[in-house]
Amino acid sequence: MNDPSKSCLPPDPNPTRPAQALPAGSCDAHCHVFGPANRFPYAADRSYTPPDAPYEHLVALHDFLGFDRGVIVQASCHGTDNTAMLDAIARGEGRYRGVAIVDDGIDEKGLVALNDGGVRGVRFNFVQHLGGRPDMKVFWRVLDRIAEMGWHVVLHLDANDIVELQDTLSKIRIPFVIDHMGRVQAVRGVEQEPFRLLVELMRDNPLAWVKVCGAERVSVGKKPFDDAIPFASKLIETAPDRVLWGTDFPHPNISKDMPNDGGLVDLMFRFCPDEDLRKRLLIDNPARLYDFA
Repeated sequence: MNDPSKSCLPPDPNPTRPAQALPAGSCDAHCHVFGPANRFPYAADRSYTPPDAPYEHLVALHDFLGFDRGVIVQASCHGTDNTAMLDAIARGEGRYRGVAIVDDGIDEKGLVALNDGGVRGVRFNFVQHLGGRPDMKVFWRVLDRIAEMGWHVVLHLDANDIVELQDTLSKIRIPFVIDHMGRVQAVRGVEQEPFRLLVELMRDNPLAWVKVCGAERVSVGKKPFDDAIPFASKLIETAPDRVLWGTDFPHPNISKDMPNDGGLVDLMFRFCPDEDLRKRLLIDNPARLYDFA
């Protein structure tokens, strides 16, 4: 049941300076803007209410950490009203791209407007705490329509969904991106069935992409989240040209240790120490998928 009274913790207000500088052209491929609510109201049927984290906060963080680009992912608290995201992309003047949330009511004119506004994909939430699986008839209809735009679909899954949706994943005919390493649980080890199937998917399906972010969601929940390193490293090794990474700022629905965004950049350097792989992860892959100049 949706509970808009459920509030999120704010992000760490004091990010640390990363120990190593990010290379020029680096992209934070998973971040959000929230509100401000007095200008961009949250959806009435949202499952949580975040603290405002507007465009200005995101830009300040990216400037501090050293990101030149970013992909703003529409969050469920804003529902299918993508206005806040589109406003942020426009204000970024080419610095940002977006991933929208749409429903069956979107028409061709609406899709063109999103594309012109910098959107290059749509996101579907499957996770239980955000309402569970979508209407799959709508899912397939939307995928058919965005295929014509050359877009991709982002799938926010629970770990068990990777097991249960094997047939569904095999039928997707456009690029698809699995968020947060499939939200596998580090405590269950790299041999757990969801992660084994995720690795097989990345090895065998050229349409499959994965974000090796969300370490705080994979981890048992204690900074610096190093127990997520074997999972991220394995996915990068398996499909180095189809991996993405992002901060997930401002970290909605974290009930464990709130990550420090500078600390997450340091963690990324630990699980991706190779300079060539890091260039693919941070620059080449997002530039290709999100149509950065």
